[in-house]
Amino acid sequence: MMRKVATVFGGAGFIGRQVVQRLAREDWVVRVVTRDPLGARGMHTMGRVGQIAGLAADVTDEAGVARAVEDAGVVVNCVGLLHGNFRAVQAEGVGRIGRLAQAAGVERVVHISAIGADASSGSLYARSKAEGEAELLAAFPKATILRPSIVFGEGDAFFNRFAQMAMLLPIMPVIHGDTRFQPVFVGDVAAAVMAALAQPATEGQIYELGGPRAWTFRELLAFILKTTGRNRRLVNIPNGLAAFQARICEFLPNPPLTRDQLLLLSHDNVVAPGALTLADLGLTPSAVEALVPAYLSRFQVGGARRVRPAM
Repeated sequence: MMRKVATVFGGAGFIGRQVVQRLAREDWVVRVVTRDPLGARGMHTMGRVGQIAGLAADVTDEAGVARAVEDAGVVVNCVGLLHGNFRAVQAEGVGRIGRLAQAAGVERVVHISAIGADASSGSLYARSKAEGEAELLAAFPKATILRPSIVFGEGDAFFNRFAQMAMLLPIMPVIHGDTRFQPVFVGDVAAAVMAALAQPATEGQIYELGGPRAWTFRELLAFILKTTGRNRRLVNIPNGLAAFQARICEFLPNPPLTRDQLLLLSHDNVVAPGALTLADLGLTPSAVEALVPAYLSRFQVGGARRVRPAM
């Protein structure tokens, strides 16, 4: 019988919180592994008393990972970076989780990777994602890998970020506006994790997770402007200027744009033809149009409290 202890690396993050909540609903005892224990404050309310516990550990720390996976029945890895030491976290860290999970007798591992993971990519991010997948499967062949496109939902770092820019800037800058994305709802990603854990046929498989529609970057920005009621002109930013801005931004502690991200922006981020998808997990993807307007209402002129006309 499977041990009902689940370890979620990055469990206090955007995707991780959704996964923890669903595991708690299915009566798992959940360890929320995070570098910052303060980030897990309040998560115990997602379950019964003592059902959810925070654990301070880093995927780059051998002893910390070993402690986190000890006696666990399942392990879910939601850790990822937008900048920083990609190899240490997204390649070596993922391999470490797989190796120590195998040694601890963990029964299932689900790893959140990303569409675009490619060992031959010029992007350090994409290359490290592919290396992490390879190291994980070498150490734990039964692992299931989920590759989402842009993940959206209340509190996301995409729609909220550009809606805030539209509120503050006189124009909306566009970089690689023709690049296509297939945004996937965070709740659907979490549901995919649960489906993977429940279905033995997912062992050793890779699934690409996207929503029902592929959008160009320009279309997504236009949707944000329309949804928030902001009249901003979409202005194309030349590649050279964008590269210069990225170099400057890299000196910031939390850069809004890096040269590596520019490389990613130059390639489509959509589900590949023939890939296993949400449908193969028995799931129907949610649409951007159905969910995003509700949580972008605070960016509208007048905010979420604006007076609506009488019907």
